[in-house]
Amino acid sequence: MTPGSRRPSARTGPAPRRAALRVLVPAAAVLALVTGCAPGADAGGPASPTAGPTTPAEGTTPPARASRPVTTPAGTLLVTDFGADTVTFVDPAKGAIGSVRVGTAPYGLALGADGRAWVTTAEGVAVVDTRTRERLALVPYTTGTGAVTTGEYRGGGMGIALSPDGARAYVGVNVPGGNGTLEIVDTRDLTVTGAVPVGRRPFDVDVSRDGAEVHVTNHDSFDVTVVPAATAGGDGGTRRIEVAPYGTEGGLGSWLKPHYTVVRPSDGRLLLPFEGERLADVDPRTGRTEIRTMTADTHQHGAAVTPDGTLLVVGTGPVDPSSDRGPSLTVRRPDGSERIVPLDGPHENVAVSKDGRTAYVTGGFTRDGYWDGLTVVDLASGDTRRVAAGERPLGVVVL
Repeated sequence: MTPGSRRPSARTGPAPRRAALRVLVPAAAVLALVTGCAPGADAGGPASPTAGPTTPAEGTTPPARASRPVTTPAGTLLVTDFGADTVTFVDPAKGAIGSVRVGTAPYGLALGADGRAWVTTAEGVAVVDTRTRERLALVPYTTGTGAVTTGEYRGGGMGIALSPDGARAYVGVNVPGGNGTLEIVDTRDLTVTGAVPVGRRPFDVDVSRDGAEVHVTNHDSFDVTVVPAATAGGDGGTRRIEVAPYGTEGGLGSWLKPHYTVVRPSDGRLLLPFEGERLADVDPRTGRTEIRTMTADTHQHGAAVTPDGTLLVVGTGPVDPSSDRGPSLTVRRPDGSERIVPLDGPHENVAVSKDGRTAYVTGGFTRDGYWDGLTVVDLASGDTRRVAAGERPLGVVVL
């Protein structure tokens, strides 16, 4: 696209209102961003790795044990504090109940059946015992990511997922200014056993239902890298699927990039929301993509899916306030019908309660405009309430 042009619409009728503001930024701004979602983002600055005594796991630096043992009730939320070096435990009714230091600028997290949480930070993958609320280890990356920094474009881990048997953690590692890697961590030995080249800024990592493939969503290269788990020690057999329903024109300055992906429970297809207008429905085996219509008309980031296939998508807010709608949570049923729940202020990611009745939407946001809390959404009524939760909370899981 060129300045002033309009993109094609997924709906019938006139083309939608997202003009060049959504697609292109001035060349100087692109150079300043290098990679990313939008101008004006927090580029961050130097930060020091967390200090502390080492453990038998290479490069780990767990904090001292608490003077009194603690237990964490089921249903507690765990969020990553992207604006700090901690994860925070949150009672959905009362707010924060405690934090654990994990490493600089924690981003994504995955929860194992054994109660351990795996947290991507700028320094390495932190391992947290969620029952006793202590960090057990910090596994450093083997990929060179430059100086440890904070902010949206920092190097280090982003998306993360566990294999179905919990034996491996798959970590998308961002390399500022270049392509990223998928690092494979042995969860028993706490060592990196392989690294696979992927695309730019691996926002999200998902694993197929049978564990045979890993899907890495790369924000700045408009694609998903499919990595066979059997060959995850190298780059053999990887496939690139371009997912760009608006095209790739605008490159690093484009707003119209993939962010987060979910695996549909019914058939294993990948669902990637774009702009509250289009849902890319991708067959990871063939790479074929079908485009569905969405209705929120807002820039979209985090996504989750319930066991019955209901898709939850976070709308972060308008890029162009004169034409776009505000922050929201889209609740999309398997039949394609949607209900839009308005939210107060920007949000980033979402998790759903075990019974599928409640969504928890974090206010951290990778761009500017974040807030230190999360919104609790009753999915039946659409009622919402805010809860204080850490510092720029980004990732979230339900314990």
